Amino acid sequence: QVQLVESGGGLVQAGGSLRLSCAASGRTFSSLHMGWFRQAPGKEREFVAAISGSGSSTYYADSVKGRFTISRDNAKNTLYLQMNSLKPEDTAVYYCAVRVGLAYDNWGQGTQVTVSS
Repeated sequence: QVQLVESGGGLVQAGGSLRLSCAASGRTFSSLHMGWFRQAPGKEREFVAAISGSGSSTYYADSVKGRFTISRDNAKNTLYLQMNSLKPEDTAVYYCAVRVGLAYDNWGQGTQVTVSS
């Protein structure tokens, strides 16, 4: 079982940047395919980005492609999401998770990102 703790959220103006972190413990982090998801008020949770265990492969939702960058530091057991050119529609609670088979599990508690216009 892996434990995940997100941090780095906050309030930012449109056009600004934030970097989210997800600290992992409990398993060999470098073997884990990881993802970021978000959930806005009244909406379903949606995929944002994912990264392979080695960090060599990354995947993005079309809505964030070119603005967000997912990365990881396996020596620090930490996953990151660099968010640039933020828009009000990026406002949501952001979660990290571990891919287990074809699904994601071991959700963190989430970190709130609020983008003001």
